[in-house]
Amino acid sequence: MNKIRLALAAAALTFVTSTAALAQAPLKIGYTSVEYVLSQMPESKQIESQLKTYSTQLENQLKSKYSDYQTKAEAYQKGASAMTEVVRADKEKELTGLQTSIQEFQRSADQSLQQKQQSLLKPALDKLQKTIDQVADENGYTYVLNSDGASPVLLHGPKDGDISDLVLKKMGITPGAAPTAAAAPATTTPASTPAVPTGGATKTKTKKK
Repeated sequence: MNKIRLALAAAALTFVTSTAALAQAPLKIGYTSVEYVLSQMPESKQIESQLKTYSTQLENQLKSKYSDYQTKAEAYQKGASAMTEVVRADKEKELTGLQTSIQEFQRSADQSLQQKQQSLLKPALDKLQKTIDQVADENGYTYVLNSDGASPVLLHGPKDGDISDLVLKKMGITPGAAPTAAAAPATTTPASTPAVPTGGATKTKTKKK
């Protein structure tokens, strides 16, 4: 029992000593704008280009589905009055299915675009994190905060605490170019999906672009 008490006492003493040493150690806090640094990196243009290409592919697929819907919806409205009840119901069911397919594809495409962006950004963000770690170690920074976002971690700081340019120089990039928007996913919504005609009449008009 005495040995256990001595061990606990030693542990407590070590904790107090370490805490006191930490309290006496000077803290050097820096900050950086991740968006600014990313916008300066050559990877940013590559990511933006690849995202644009991928987004265009998704948009073209969505427009094709939408065009097919419009064609069939217009054909239904023109011939609905001459259709039997059974044929009319079948056409309305087909249009409802197409509308649902468009909406599901649109949701799936938006998620896919977000995932594509994250996948493309990961190597650049990993590179940025590694460089920030190196700059912080070389310049004695204890903490580095991010000054971006609607609710930034940093609300105020001295200019000499901004290590953004140091990070860029560490990556071999000359600072100074105006920051561009970070590679943001584009929307895949070309237009509103028209309502499906119901009730065996032609009251609902198809929306046209």
